[in-house]
Amino acid sequence: MPNKQELVLPHSSANANGRSLTAIKQSEQKFYELIESLPMVAVQGYNRKREVIYWNEASRRLYGYTREEAQGELLEDLIIPDHMREDVVRAHQHWLDKNISIPANEIELKHKDGHLVPVYSSHVMIKLDTEECEMFCIDISLQEQKKAREELYKKASFDDLTQLPNRRLMEAELSSRLKESDRMMRPMAVVFIDLDNFKLINDTLGHHYGDKLLKAVAKSLKAEIRSNDLLSRFGGDEFVLLLFDFAGVERIHELLRRLISRLDQGFVLDGDCYQVTASFGISLFPDDGTTAGELMGNADAAMYQAKEKGKNTICFYSSDINDRLVHYQEMTTLLRRAIVADSLQLYFQPQIDLKNGNVTSCEALLRCFDETSQAISPAVFIPVAEKSGLINRIGDWVIEAACKQLKAWQGTALEKIRVDINLSGKQLGNQYLADHILKTLQKYDLTPDQLGLELTENEVFGGDEGQIRQLERLKQAGVHISIDDFGTGYSSLVYLRKLPVSGLKIDSSFLHHAMENDSDMAIMQAIITVGHRLGLSVVVEGVETAEQNDLVRDLGCDQAQGFLYARPMLADQMPTFLAHFGSNN
Repeated sequence: MPNKQELVLPHSSANANGRSLTAIKQSEQKFYELIESLPMVAVQGYNRKREVIYWNEASRRLYGYTREEAQGELLEDLIIPDHMREDVVRAHQHWLDKNISIPANEIELKHKDGHLVPVYSSHVMIKLDTEECEMFCIDISLQEQKKAREELYKKASFDDLTQLPNRRLMEAELSSRLKESDRMMRPMAVVFIDLDNFKLINDTLGHHYGDKLLKAVAKSLKAEIRSNDLLSRFGGDEFVLLLFDFAGVERIHELLRRLISRLDQGFVLDGDCYQVTASFGISLFPDDGTTAGELMGNADAAMYQAKEKGKNTICFYSSDINDRLVHYQEMTTLLRRAIVADSLQLYFQPQIDLKNGNVTSCEALLRCFDETSQAISPAVFIPVAEKSGLINRIGDWVIEAACKQLKAWQGTALEKIRVDINLSGKQLGNQYLADHILKTLQKYDLTPDQLGLELTENEVFGGDEGQIRQLERLKQAGVHISIDDFGTGYSSLVYLRKLPVSGLKIDSSFLHHAMENDSDMAIMQAIITVGHRLGLSVVVEGVETAEQNDLVRDLGCDQAQGFLYARPMLADQMPTFLAHFGSNN
């Protein structure tokens, strides 16, 4: 072995080729200068025993050993990881004995301090048929490429805000674990976690605080789960937790109760404490699904069921949840088609002035029909419309249809009748509602006093300042605003005087009970008296008998509505009704 670092190239055929030893030495020197001039290419030379005979400066930078430290040491002792030692020794021996070369490849070799260095390594054997054969390894660092790949993987697989696995990585892990769980018959659970009312925090405090809270929640949730489980941010304010190898459903209950308890403690952000709750939906493998899509869909459905139960609770998936989900999807599809096909209908139920017996207004009632032309109860399709986000489109349709009908009645006996439409609390949350109503009235050349709005007391009393300002604007313009089903919600008579309303509609349940119950009659009397003192008109719903008519008239109600006078009817039936009703009064 050379006692100093020099390259000895094959020269057995030098005389045959007519080359002088001087020329060979010059060739060796040029080769030496070449590999030394490549700062990013690490070259090492090894003799037949795999002892280092050459070690360039780039090898020192890549592996940490100086020339002096490396000289004479074994390849496998210097830079070969333990798990590769036997394979490297065997591959080198096969090259010597069988002329089977070592293929170039991307591998990880060992640095002096023990960490692994990614390289692209290729190999050259010279003087193979002699005792002085030498192997040269040419290694190119892939550290930058590896770092770039790791960055790309991180960006593609982890959430920037919380540093949790993202939806993409979670779904890939779920699919992989499902194959393992199916083969090994191991239980697994998918837990959808949705923060309750998080939008309110974003809207009131801003996205900066919302992001801080999400990071704090993610950290707290992760601290409570086992290392072999996976918590991911699914998107927005939703997280998905994958639980593996748990010992029974009760263990899931225990974990989720701990998570709820942890969230209940609140989070301190910039010195202030903020409370947040969450709803949890769980699906189990294999009972609730055997594919990633089934398990995630069912956990999501269970989470929404937890929301409907009042939030801040846990709900396991069951088949009846799926039935409700199918019904919801079918109803959503039906509503979408009805909007596009313009097949929704308005029915009108007259409201009677109890002093003179005239029809002064009518309530427009929305009707939706299924494929068999059977009417669907508003109690069924309105909640679906609100949950699906279709309520604003349907509400816009109702506003347009009511104004269009009022225009059609101009110049007829019905032109002085006001049409009252029902508004959902979701619609009231639309900041452009007042603008839309007033512009639609203007479009049909109508005055605001020709239109009325009905909202339940829970929606009015629960409205924020922006919603109240919209009602004030509409009332000031002349739109009649009534609180529907009064007496069934907050029923705050003190707060009532602060609201921009024009009238009250007493719920029919009070009337039905008042015939037999003095307490209900006293409540009706109190509502009517206070309403009048506040300058509000009072309408009672659900009048079905002459006795009930006499009662509400004696109590001082201004108007009444119910089957005694008329059932809801189509617009083209209203002229006939009015003529007949007028002739009998």
